[in-house]
Amino acid sequence: MPLSIVAREALKVGQPLVVDADSPAGRYATVFEDDGETGVFYAVDTDVEDGNPVRDALLVYVAADVTDAQLASTLEIGWSDDGLKALLLINDEPHAAFDFQRRQGWCQSGQPAAGGTGWSPGSRAWSEDVEALFD
Repeated sequence: MPLSIVAREALKVGQPLVVDADSPAGRYATVFEDDGETGVFYAVDTDVEDGNPVRDALLVYVAADVTDAQLASTLEIGWSDDGLKALLLINDEPHAAFDFQRRQGWCQSGQPAAGGTGWSPGSRAWSEDVEALFD
């Protein structure tokens, strides 16, 4: 499935940054946020009128644990053509993904543990199967 990059930003781990990327099909969006301490990738349902539109959150990194945090990086968010799958790339390497149809997210850290929100009932651990969603 082809991937369309819809957002690209320079990233320096540990420096605050917010990057939004709307699905080409509408309704869904993703947001990456580095708050200075952690990098988190959020799944957002923009049709939610009451309450929090964030459906899931994946821990991408803890800034203090990134050994090459001082190096400049490139962050990209891409969407599948159907607008139901999003992929977060840092320096062309996949770090996190959401499948909005399956209501499942995965990331390299596998954190937080599955459950609790109604989203990501399965393991959040990264695998080749996740990457295959974007081939």
